[in-house]
Amino acid sequence: MTSDHTPAYTAPDLTTCDQEPIHVPGAIQPHGLLLALDQDERVVMASRNCADLLGIPARDLSGMRLQDVLGPEPARLVPRALAEGDVSAPLRTTLPPGQGTLAGQDVDLIVHRSGTRVVVELEPVSDPVPSQHVSYRSARAAVTRLTQSSTVPELCDQLASEIRRLTGFDRVMVYRFDENWNGEVIAEQRREHLNPFLGLHYPSTDIPAQARRLYTVNWTRLIADIGYDPVAIDPVLDPATGAPLDLSHSVLRSVSPIHIEYLSNMGVSASMSVSMVKDGQLWGLVACHHYSGPLRVSYDARSAAEFLGQTASQLVHDRARADTRTDELLASVNLARITADLASDQRPVYDTLLQDSRLLGLVDATGVALWVEGSMSTLGDVPPEHVLHTIAARLGEGGEVSGRPVASSHLQALDPELAAFSDVAAGAMYIGNGPDRWMMWLRPELERSVDWGGDPYNKALALAEDPTVRLSPRKSFAKWQETVRGHSAPWEPWQLGAVESLRAHLASELVRRSHEHAALAESLQRTLVLDEAPQVDGLDIHARYRPAQGSQLGGDWWDAFPLADGRITVSVGDVSGHGVSAATAMAQVRTALRAYMIDGHSPAACVDRLDVLMESLLPGQTATVVVLVVDPATGHVELANAGHPSPLLLQGDGCEPMPMAGRPLLGVGAGSARTDSLTLDEGDILLVYTDGVVERRGVQIDTSIRRLSEAASSSDHSDTLDAWIDNLLTAVPGTLDDDLTIVAVRMAARA
Repeated sequence: MTSDHTPAYTAPDLTTCDQEPIHVPGAIQPHGLLLALDQDERVVMASRNCADLLGIPARDLSGMRLQDVLGPEPARLVPRALAEGDVSAPLRTTLPPGQGTLAGQDVDLIVHRSGTRVVVELEPVSDPVPSQHVSYRSARAAVTRLTQSSTVPELCDQLASEIRRLTGFDRVMVYRFDENWNGEVIAEQRREHLNPFLGLHYPSTDIPAQARRLYTVNWTRLIADIGYDPVAIDPVLDPATGAPLDLSHSVLRSVSPIHIEYLSNMGVSASMSVSMVKDGQLWGLVACHHYSGPLRVSYDARSAAEFLGQTASQLVHDRARADTRTDELLASVNLARITADLASDQRPVYDTLLQDSRLLGLVDATGVALWVEGSMSTLGDVPPEHVLHTIAARLGEGGEVSGRPVASSHLQALDPELAAFSDVAAGAMYIGNGPDRWMMWLRPELERSVDWGGDPYNKALALAEDPTVRLSPRKSFAKWQETVRGHSAPWEPWQLGAVESLRAHLASELVRRSHEHAALAESLQRTLVLDEAPQVDGLDIHARYRPAQGSQLGGDWWDAFPLADGRITVSVGDVSGHGVSAATAMAQVRTALRAYMIDGHSPAACVDRLDVLMESLLPGQTATVVVLVVDPATGHVELANAGHPSPLLLQGDGCEPMPMAGRPLLGVGAGSARTDSLTLDEGDILLVYTDGVVERRGVQIDTSIRRLSEAASSSDHSDTLDAWIDNLLTAVPGTLDDDLTIVAVRMAARA
């Protein structure tokens, strides 16, 4: 191989294309130049076209200061570019007069770090074609048009239109990956004479794993002319490390010869891609193809296209949720009816459940199986019992670790013997509490036709026939149709959530029925109302709970638990009524609030979700709640309140109620919550309590709250809170005919 070719590559070989070192090609594309600098801003490595572009051979650049190579003004911009984000950030500048074709020319200077090196890339500025003209007004208008889309297909179609208008490519496609990294063209804008690719699928081998990784690191890649000759970097290996320079973030990085051959087989003369990344994972690509010669898109237009891709990536999640929102709402209604009937039916829980046909419709299944303590119950179409156990064992291997539902739409991939039963069980969703207690929903095979852009299996077939054959990228991209069998319809994330909610309700219902009324009240009082608060560095949390007269369990509850980010959630609530019904409602509200908070929702969002829960699952019942999220390290507090008595804030010698609730009590379906915030200093106390502490017959509630406030501020709480909080239980005189709860959160001394 001559020195003019990409040093990191040997002859292209598709048998190892997933191991190709595409991030270290040792070369760049020729429409710009590259310099790698040390910490003193002296050149260590340079692309060989510096001789033509700068008038200085690459080898002679070694050891030169950047300002002596590019001039003082361009060199001054490099530290600025690094300080502004350490990512490829273009700065427009002019090179000084001198030797080389770039002398005196306007250039885009792009800077990033690669290990210990600072990489400087220069692209000459060319007059953009009218379609590539970028302005703030045009970018804002494009973003506005994207946000006006209401579904994922609409969003992607608009994105393809905007990027084609911006770049001038003959064809722009939005390409979405499935769970196996096969791709599908879901949107396309093209010149009229071109054959459509919309709806075609492409195998995962077309974009190997290391290429997908680069797409999440560097969101935009341009190949201005696929017939280019790579320009080597001199020296090929970094003198300090003995390794080639990592060009993952480079805008000029030379691309794989395999990919060049692939594009050539498609008749493409220039290409560009823009990544779409959702939740940190590559969701899709905007693939741009040009067929009528080279096309160098200006850096401004590429940056604008990348911005549009990032904007669309953020919108994808919301649009996907919008696409499924109706199905989610129907499932919520279905779940509410199932659980309501379970609560009112006196038959055993599982007998009632497995006779309810709505259980199938909950997740659009055709069969369901339940294994509890050695007994199998089924509903709908299911395979033989031994097959059910096999499926449960395969899926349970993943589900038992996380405790969450797991699903597969291709069971025979887990066990080839399951293929014989795909007519009733090609896919399944599993949720369990150990091997002796699980539940599964089943779906049959959904035979479908997939239109591929060429035969996706021709590489594997050729290799199988002759292992010594040198495999080339496939040459045929004509539509090739495959009939896919052995797969069920895919399971949606919200369906897994519906199953998890059902499990929570079943557990609650089983607890409700586990004892007689008195035994249940005693059990719930012991397990749902905490005995003591958790120990938290930086906070003192003390709580007291006292049942109503006769030790009857009421609807009061409090909770305190840590979140993943180190903050602490403290909540106090009160469900209307007493006895088993109030206790059951209390358990569901308390459990749901924990789930919502752990899932990362704000206090206000959690409160609003609780209102929906009360309306749908506990019709006719109401509740109040106040939710605090406290950061022990900073004292920052977020607070949301739904119809609950206002917490008291003790600072120094003063004690004042916090602002009133942002919404009325739960279960009435009116209003929306808000999240208030404050910061606790050392010694400050937030006091949260239920209405049993302050409600007295014949006494105004404001008067009782004032008495509680006076008692809180006048009592000594400088040392332990135990005696102080005990006194507050009876600070408001009068007959105590309700259960009552007080929780105090004090900011401890900071180290």
